[in-house]
Amino acid sequence: MQHHFYAYMARMKLIKRWGLRHNTREENDQEHSLQVAMIAHALATYRNRRYGGSVDVETVLLYAIYHEAAEVITGDLASPIKYFNPGIRDAYKAIERMASQKLMEYLPADFQEAFQPLLFPDEESYEWRIVKAADRISAYVKCLEEYAFGNREFLTAQENIRASISQMNMPEAEDFMREFAPSFMLPLDALN
Repeated sequence: MQHHFYAYMARMKLIKRWGLRHNTREENDQEHSLQVAMIAHALATYRNRRYGGSVDVETVLLYAIYHEAAEVITGDLASPIKYFNPGIRDAYKAIERMASQKLMEYLPADFQEAFQPLLFPDEESYEWRIVKAADRISAYVKCLEEYAFGNREFLTAQENIRASISQMNMPEAEDFMREFAPSFMLPLDALN
């Protein structure tokens, strides 16, 4: 029997992000998910090494890899629409749950138990909280990169996202913002 899960996951590269904003360079869900995984790994490392945490790094990485999986079915709904009001937000969450359930059906039966926590993560866990912070930081980095290329379209988003990261009250996120985020504004020659 054939299973379609990974064929769907390969379509993450076709899901464009930031649809309501002019982009100097388009970003897709697949590259975004890799960046979120790298940032989440850094945040988990900060938590465990600097703040005495016991975050499960493997769980963080797997959550990050699959955090946009449902969008291969739903597409990416722009944040101003997705969070416009509680009714739209809740309806979209229900649609995402249905999409994740459909993705589960594309897996062999003996894989489904292993993928259940990846497609339906424990949203109360610290591991998920780290992924959400990494997702916000990735969005912030996109804003920095766009601004560095002269695109002012992302300025308001940059300010709002920075404020939302601060409101998360996660010292590991603030460490990343201080120690790594500024470099995203620099050209390659300045990184050497």
